[in-house]
Amino acid sequence: MDKTYKLLLVEDDNALGYLLSEYLGMKGFSITWAKDASEALVKTKTNVFDLAILDVMLPDMDGFELSQKIKSLNPELPFIFLTARSLKIDVLKGFSLGAVDYLKKPIDEEELVVRINALLSRLVADQEQEAHVSQYEIGEYVLHMDNFELNFKGQPIKLTGKEFDLLALLAKNKNQLCTHKEILTTVWDKNDYFNKKSLNVFISHLRKHLGQDPKLSIVNVSRRGFMLREED
Repeated sequence: MDKTYKLLLVEDDNALGYLLSEYLGMKGFSITWAKDASEALVKTKTNVFDLAILDVMLPDMDGFELSQKIKSLNPELPFIFLTARSLKIDVLKGFSLGAVDYLKKPIDEEELVVRINALLSRLVADQEQEAHVSQYEIGEYVLHMDNFELNFKGQPIKLTGKEFDLLALLAKNKNQLCTHKEILTTVWDKNDYFNKKSLNVFISHLRKHLGQDPKLSIVNVSRRGFMLREED
């Protein structure tokens, strides 16, 4: 792997958690191990991960509930369930909640690595395909990804680099919430207080740039993030 992928492992069994952490680390992954759901949520708020591996049976909250709390913090983070429960209904529930894979214990470490690599390769391919989008139509505006330009009815509007990156993220997720963390880690590479202050300033700039189309608005979803909304 050229990139070192960051994995969040949530496993309350000390022996299994240690074994998986060491084995995945030897395979080139960067592992953060949380022993319960509360610790996992704290780590999710303060770190950026490429994949979460969640035990279903945890002492303070089951993995199903934890996955939904993690999704509220980072909707883009894929997750795999590990479980000793083999009932079909549990497997179906896991996938219905958005899991990308579901492994039954006892865990075969080599199989886990194969599945992780296959999953990450698929995600990278999807991201590369998304990166080939040449433009986003935003109401009467067009955001050109190739020349980093915003146009309103053919007239160019000058954007700074950060304004462009922020608008591109909002446009990609038009009419969907972009959380503060998602924006800050994507555009600023760091989720902290000072960048959050800067974000509010840049949102104000973008509102002015998009002000010529009354159907467009950037909505502040209280304490959660922002949404680029386009009315029908």
